[in-house]
Amino acid sequence: MGSMDNSTVLLGLLGTGPSYGYDLKHGYDRLFGAEKPLAFGQVYATLARLLRSGLIELLGDEAGAGPDRKRYEITPEGRTKVAEWLFAPDAPSGSLQSNLFAKTVIALLLGDDAEALLDVQRAEHLARMRELTRRKHGADLSTVLLCDHALFHLEADLRWIDLTAARLAELRAEVLS
Repeated sequence: MGSMDNSTVLLGLLGTGPSYGYDLKHGYDRLFGAEKPLAFGQVYATLARLLRSGLIELLGDEAGAGPDRKRYEITPEGRTKVAEWLFAPDAPSGSLQSNLFAKTVIALLLGDDAEALLDVQRAEHLARMRELTRRKHGADLSTVLLCDHALFHLEADLRWIDLTAARLAELRAEVLS
């Protein structure tokens, strides 16, 4: 699966009702931005693009203590885009270009310790898994489900690391032939 489409996520949040950029940013951060909150500049740049694309419209400005607050609303075209995004399956991430695989092969080609690099990566994965498991304790359901998603991917990576470590001699012979 690819990275999250922040633009369409913001559009989807706006689909719940008219809102200000400030409120959209905080709604996004509450639901999706635990590890990587959106910058205000990113939110406002995205809103400007969505406005130019006709996916949202400006309902008006309100004067406040600071700059004028702009209120936005999703258009029918925006709702169509969100619906298309919702039901378009994400491409699985079964990429045949893996940085870890490339490091393993290069280590073998250079006569370096490929097993040690796999051990380092395994330790990094296990540390991240412990962190995510701790984060689940007492967390809301959204956080638990996000952590579980990441944990399942890390478990798959660990299985690959273990399988590759068990086949290093065979891979070395193939790569060096």
